[in-house]
Amino acid sequence: MILAAGEIFEPSEQNKVLSTLEEKINSTLAAERLDRETVIAAADRLGKKISLGGFDNMIKQLSEEDFGEYVKTAAMLMKRENIEYRLAAELGENFKERHETAPPYGINSAEVRFEPLGTLFHIAAGNVDGLPAFSVMEGLLTGNVNILKLPEADNGLSIEIFRQLIEIEPALKNFIYVFDTPSSDIPAMKKMAEISDGIVVWGGDEAVKAVRTLAPAGAKIIEWGHKLGFAYVSGYENKAAELSALAEHIISTKQLLCSSCQTILVDTDDLSETERFCKDFLPYLDEAARKNPIVDIGVAAELTLRRYNEVLENAIGAAKKKSKVFQGEGCSLTMLPDSGLELSYMYGNCLVKPLPERKIITALRNSKGYLQTAGLICEKGRRSRLTEALVRSGVNRVMRAGNMSASFCGEAHDGEYPLRRYMRVVNIEK
Repeated sequence: MILAAGEIFEPSEQNKVLSTLEEKINSTLAAERLDRETVIAAADRLGKKISLGGFDNMIKQLSEEDFGEYVKTAAMLMKRENIEYRLAAELGENFKERHETAPPYGINSAEVRFEPLGTLFHIAAGNVDGLPAFSVMEGLLTGNVNILKLPEADNGLSIEIFRQLIEIEPALKNFIYVFDTPSSDIPAMKKMAEISDGIVVWGGDEAVKAVRTLAPAGAKIIEWGHKLGFAYVSGYENKAAELSALAEHIISTKQLLCSSCQTILVDTDDLSETERFCKDFLPYLDEAARKNPIVDIGVAAELTLRRYNEVLENAIGAAKKKSKVFQGEGCSLTMLPDSGLELSYMYGNCLVKPLPERKIITALRNSKGYLQTAGLICEKGRRSRLTEALVRSGVNRVMRAGNMSASFCGEAHDGEYPLRRYMRVVNIEK
């Protein structure tokens, strides 16, 4: 389905909608200005509707297991107090105000103010439920017209959310355009890109490369690419509690998020110590997997085949690879001798590697550009020093291991404030 200026269209009418889209957006930019208070009030009302169960049936279709957490998160993100706090954190306390300045050289006086980029084209990934709606909400908060290309797994949730948002506040209708366009429809995506001042792309390297081929010269590409989360273990404050929390994190996130733990790095260069960690940690991971079993039969079958194949490959080439698999009931740990970060099999199947403290920066710099979250487990007296090493290596978030995917109001995303990226600073001579 397509949502354009508050109206619903069939996918077959896509070319008709696109043929007049640029003209309609230009008319909106010329005649209308999106008031931020209007957006906040509408978002707050929509968040309350979500929390009261207004979208439960559709959310459950996306994920029966996680819908409660999704409802809670959506309601908090759209709550007035949280939006206002975030705006102040990302744009500054005085972001609403235009101010004049007297530069030390050049012109005598200039006005400085924040303005929207104009039109944002959001290309959403399907690995986070509700991401399309959250991305467009950021565009609305910064005053932009928003074009959204839905991920394949959206199941109509985003269009329904925006339809009801427009019902709450009709003034938003000319700032929201949603297309259920497949990624293979290059001409349509290119048309959307050509209309836009900024292209917001969520996804991996291939998705980003594809968008760069679509983008016209001068368009701002705002990448939110895939990252590699990891845990670093160097002693304990409370071993049982910390390992249990890490295991719960791995299983509960299914390792599908950029902040999820894919690899556990152990502070040692001795493989026998790395193996000892695997034997210590596997029971915790097993217990977490038993409490939260995989309910998707297809995923479970694929993982069973992967693990079986890995066991066979390990048996054939163990001497060459120096790898070892520690198999649990619904999970596994694969010990490898190198210290590089990489994507795991996910769904409770984690990699474990040695990395002594003295080599942290050297090893992690090999993954620069992919670093985001590190879950740090260590003795209390070493936390400050190890945190500094992780930060200097390029990590943007250092969390307790069990909270690797926890978020808080006003935090940066991949080391940057999203709202700032969706706006521009305008200077006007007085």
